[in-house]
Amino acid sequence: MTRIERRRPKLLVITGLSGSGKTHVSRALEDAGWFCVDNLPTALVPSFADLVRRSPELRHTALVVDLRERGFPESFPEVYRALKLRSGLQASLVFLEADDPTLLRRFSETRRPHPLSGREPLALGIRAEREMLRGVRRLADAILDTSRFTVHELRDYVRERYDTRAESRRMLVLVLSFGYKYGLPPEADLVFDARFLANPNFVPKLRRLTGSDSKVVAFLRRKPETTAFLRRVLGLVGYVLPRHEREGRSYLTLAVGCTGGRHRSVMLANAIGAAVRKKGFPVRVEHRDVNQAT
Repeated sequence: MTRIERRRPKLLVITGLSGSGKTHVSRALEDAGWFCVDNLPTALVPSFADLVRRSPELRHTALVVDLRERGFPESFPEVYRALKLRSGLQASLVFLEADDPTLLRRFSETRRPHPLSGREPLALGIRAEREMLRGVRRLADAILDTSRFTVHELRDYVRERYDTRAESRRMLVLVLSFGYKYGLPPEADLVFDARFLANPNFVPKLRRLTGSDSKVVAFLRRKPETTAFLRRVLGLVGYVLPRHEREGRSYLTLAVGCTGGRHRSVMLANAIGAAVRKKGFPVRVEHRDVNQAT
């Protein structure tokens, strides 16, 4: 990324499913120094983008657009594709979603109506919206599943990644362990599959431990495949991180998965996080599925 590109104003478009947390994300962006506009009609987006491009004050701007606007799924894709081609602007699209049980719980707790439910069951409205926004989702530069976040965790997540002051700091690296049986993390930039390694879950004395326990670490470290795999992963990570940072990224998510997300992926995520931290990057290590029932 050239110096001229770094100076281009940023326009972040937030969309996604109703109940997925768009309002909370918008508020967190405001706290992080962004100018936010909610529910701007799609027809006005090009004019607003021109205003952002010409304004010396609007360097970090976010728009929230969604199904509240009639005809949004049909009209938005063409407008966004044109926006991405507009010179003098860095535009990106973040799509928020959550699983059906989480959305049902959130609507039940807030007692707010779903825009598509009407007199139909809430679950049908959620499924209909998910289907209607499938084309918009395919355009997203980033997909964020908010199912695992509390309100406070979601705000912290956004502030950490989009704080306007972060542009003067080193790129944040999130190392995430997960279990394939619970699905791929959609926010991951790089994914490493550790399911071929020896599984401590089949060792009775290790089954109820995690990859953070010394006995599990010792078990895996004794396996030549673990050492060889980790060496190759760290070699690739050491190569790509400075290059992603040079492109102007403020954060990058590395994910490592095993079957259940309890042993192998946890141990490897801890090791990768420690190695990346030694290279001078700010690092967070999270274990998404370590507490899932076995």
